[in-house]
Amino acid sequence: MATKKSEVKVETIVINPIETREVEITIVGRSPLIVHAWSEKAKKEMLDGQQGKKVGKQREFKNPVKDFIESMYWLDGTPKIPEGATEEDCVKIFDDAVAKGARFGFPAVAIKAAASGAAYRQKITASMTQPNGAFYVWGVNNPEMVEIISDPPVMREDMVRIAGGKADIRYRGEFRNWKIRCKVEYLTNGVFSLESILNMINLGGFCCGLGEWRAEKGGLSGAYRIETSDITK
Repeated sequence: MATKKSEVKVETIVINPIETREVEITIVGRSPLIVHAWSEKAKKEMLDGQQGKKVGKQREFKNPVKDFIESMYWLDGTPKIPEGATEEDCVKIFDDAVAKGARFGFPAVAIKAAASGAAYRQKITASMTQPNGAFYVWGVNNPEMVEIISDPPVMREDMVRIAGGKADIRYRGEFRNWKIRCKVEYLTNGVFSLESILNMINLGGFCCGLGEWRAEKGGLSGAYRIETSDITK
């Protein structure tokens, strides 16, 4: 006797489109921006330690200009510094790169982090993670990096405390008279309106800032504001 086949029930699933929009904004620095990228040497030493490789204890004499060069995010590649290069050699390498139109950047995600941190501190959001899925901040030409438009960077010398409370000197790039052009992508039907998001970004420039020794860390650097005349709805 033939058995009756069970009917297959077809269910229609509707996937609603994600509606987003992008706007370009310019943020203008109100105080110098200090950058401190991880050098290739520092990353290699960290990886060697995590892989159980013996890290040499041989002391390497500090080259302030080399540290300064390696502290920055070079959008077109960090200049190659030969082993044993002197400070004078490094000055020439840097000057040559700037003369050829070197471009410098900063991680785009830091702008969103400043906005989220400020929104939480000012009780606009319930947590620092609430804005995570509401908007993105992209670089104009490179999604991960925004370009710093400024005067040529200068070398900054700071005394810092490292592990164990030991004092050290850090040489880092400082950008003055700077601005950054970036894209903001947001959900048009999301929880936060464009106005709310831009206000959070603007507030981030006051409450948190970007880079080293920023307001969020008790410093004065990296403060910024949105160039309001630049925004079109």
